[in-house]
Amino acid sequence: MNDPEEEAEMSAPTTGEQPSEPVGARLQRLRAERGLTQRALAEPGYTAAYVSTLEAGKARASETVLRYFAERLQVGYEELAFGLPAGLRSEIRDGIAEAHQLVEAGDGEAAEERLAALTERAGAFGLVDLVAELRTALGAFLLRRGALAEGREQFEQAEDLLADQPLPARVPAIRGRATAHYLEGDVRYSCYLLESTINELNSGGLPDPVSLMLLYASAIGPYLELGALERATKAAGLALALAPRVEDPVAVAGLHRSVARTHVAHGRFAEAEAALVKAQEVYQQWGIRVELAQCHWMRGYLHAQHGRLAEAESELRTAAAMLRASGAAFYAVQVEVELADVRWRLGHTAEAEELLGRLLEGLGPGRGAVHAAAAHRLLGLIRERADDLEAAERHYRTAVDLQREADVTGDLADTTRLLGDLLDRQGRSREAMAAYREGLIRLARPGTTTLGPAPVPPPIPETVQGRGGA
Repeated sequence: MNDPEEEAEMSAPTTGEQPSEPVGARLQRLRAERGLTQRALAEPGYTAAYVSTLEAGKARASETVLRYFAERLQVGYEELAFGLPAGLRSEIRDGIAEAHQLVEAGDGEAAEERLAALTERAGAFGLVDLVAELRTALGAFLLRRGALAEGREQFEQAEDLLADQPLPARVPAIRGRATAHYLEGDVRYSCYLLESTINELNSGGLPDPVSLMLLYASAIGPYLELGALERATKAAGLALALAPRVEDPVAVAGLHRSVARTHVAHGRFAEAEAALVKAQEVYQQWGIRVELAQCHWMRGYLHAQHGRLAEAESELRTAAAMLRASGAAFYAVQVEVELADVRWRLGHTAEAEELLGRLLEGLGPGRGAVHAAAAHRLLGLIRERADDLEAAERHYRTAVDLQREADVTGDLADTTRLLGDLLDRQGRSREAMAAYREGLIRLARPGTTTLGPAPVPPPIPETVQGRGGA
């Protein structure tokens, strides 16, 4: 028989409302509902006298004690310890799944309302982990429709809630916050967040393979924007090495979609297409429209690189329509910037300019700065081709300002070259040299491709098996 004096502490919920019914009273109520005597409940582990003491509120039970009595009463530990309604966790997780279905159906407003209601319900019972999960899901929904600051705030709150939890528990919120900074245009800080988390996981000696794979995959886009192709390629290789340990097919599909970008950057278009096919098969099977749309987006880019403009236009239009139908309007805008480029190359200049002008109303500093810069750069090319040099210069300089703020080195170097050529064409040699110099200095300066310690292979023994989940 256990010694109750050695098990006299019980942990209460760390946040949310405390249950109004004392634990002892709840123990007595559940026992009476089942027609059990104090002795029948207690034995063989404890005594009837100890149960009487607990029910009278004269002693506090440890988690071990409550788990014992919960099993005897055939209820969940949290129901006995904290008064959680039976099945509450399942109810909330089902609600999260329903919210995702609402988003995929294009009813983002209803999805956000559902998550807000679930967050309030989970918070009332101190379910910190579920509140953090709900806030992370809501943050992702907000990013899709372009509410970047609001989405980032949700991820920050999720991190705060999990501050005392192991790092792998915080990784989804950290990834979300890094993505928000990336979309806002703060690309270098996005890399810093991801790299510092990777380093912290690796320094533990036995890092979580799922978390590491997701972090490496998330870093690929920011690396490429910064012109750090070697770093992006290494991150892709490390993530692929971890993929066999990850049981979540959707998470692995996201990795393949990210890896396709590194293949494109190296000019390996067949490998990029193969990676996209792997990702697309999973998204189609699971009915995940936003990610499937992004596969169409990438395939449209591949066609454009090959000069297959009609096929590129078809894929990009499909991607944009799917994204808008799923409420991911902000992502759709990014696709349509590339669609405008294809339409211009097909000879539809006026249509391309009109589309870009409309898109720029929803883009700018802190809200898709990288794609806003791409739109201005394209408008500069269009105006220069039309011999409207003043307008072309204005668009190039706007693009340079946005790219300088976002610190996207490769794009900045390309735009400063275009600006320098335009200025030189007008005989403004000194200004042209200044433009060229800025691009060269940005490419050569320390930190362009060295963003702190390089990602290293995680020290995971071959015998360690990864757990599932994203």
